[in-house]
Amino acid sequence: MEFFKIKKDIPFMSYGRLTTSISLITFILAVLALGFKGLNLGVDFTGGTLVEVTYGQTANLDAVRAILEEQKLAESSVQNFGSSKDVLIRLPIKADISSAQLSEKVFAAIKAQDASAELRRVEFVGPQVGKELYESGTLALLLVAAGIMGYLALRFEWRFAVAAIIANMHDIVIILGMFAFFQWEFTLTVLAGILAILGYSVNESVVVFDRVRENFRKMRKAGVAEVIDNAITATMSRTIITHSMTQLMVLAMFFFGGEALHNFALALTIGIVFGIYSSVLVASPIVMWLGVSRADLMPAKKETADDRP
Repeated sequence: MEFFKIKKDIPFMSYGRLTTSISLITFILAVLALGFKGLNLGVDFTGGTLVEVTYGQTANLDAVRAILEEQKLAESSVQNFGSSKDVLIRLPIKADISSAQLSEKVFAAIKAQDASAELRRVEFVGPQVGKELYESGTLALLLVAAGIMGYLALRFEWRFAVAAIIANMHDIVIILGMFAFFQWEFTLTVLAGILAILGYSVNESVVVFDRVRENFRKMRKAGVAEVIDNAITATMSRTIITHSMTQLMVLAMFFFGGEALHNFALALTIGIVFGIYSSVLVASPIVMWLGVSRADLMPAKKETADDRP
C-alpha cells in the first residue's frame, strides 16, 4: 500500500556525516547516563515482595502510596493489576525485617484503612533470583543480537550485518540511557519491550536493505549513494504508514494501559522513534562507508563447461 509517492529522491546520504554525528553524541550521552546514574532496577531484578490486594470498589492508589510512605517504603511500586479494584504492590527487600513480616505489616495497614481490602496473594523474589533474571536478560539480549547478525550476514553480506547491529545497539543503548537518566523503573516488562524493539528495528533495516539490493541490479549506472537514497525514498510511504499505526497502538497502551504497561509502552515509543532514525540515517551511511558495491550483491555467475577439444 502506498498513500503517497515522492517523485524526487531525497539525498539522505549527503547528510550522513551530520546524522551519524548526532547519533554518536546521543550514544555517548546515553553511555554516560548509564555509567554515572545506572538503571533503577525494579523488584524483578533486585528481589522483594509482591502483594496483590483486591478492593470492594475502585482502589485508591494514592491512599495506598501514602500508607507505604508512612512506613518508610516510598521506593515501593503501586499499580492496578487486571481491573481498577485490584492492586499490585512491589515492596523492596529490607534488612531489618523478613519479607513475610513486611507483607503482613503492609496489608494490616491497608486493611485498617479500608475494610473491604482482601489479600489475594503474596510472592517473594529473593535477591539471588533477581540476579539470575538480570543475567538471563543480558544473555537474551546478546543472543538476539548474535542471531540478527548471523541472519543478515547470510541474507545479504557482512557489511549489512555490521551496519544493522550497530544501528540496533544504538537504539538499545539510547533506550537504556534514557531510563538511567530519568531513573524510570527498569522491570522485566521493559526488558521485554527492548527485545521487541530489537526485532522491530531490524525488520525496518531489512526492508531498506532489500530495496538497496534490488536497486543495485536495476540502477546499473547509479552510484552507491544514489542507489541508497532511492531505496530509502521508495520505502518512505511504507515506513510512515507502518510506524504511525504501530505508534498509535503503543500510545493507547501508554495512556490507557495503566501502570503495568506504562514503562513497557514508554520503551517501545523510544525504540520506534530511534528505530526509524537509525534504520534510515545510521545503518545506511555505515553500509556505504564500509564500502558496499554492486559487485557484492550481484548473483555469482555459473561456470559453464568448456567444450573445446
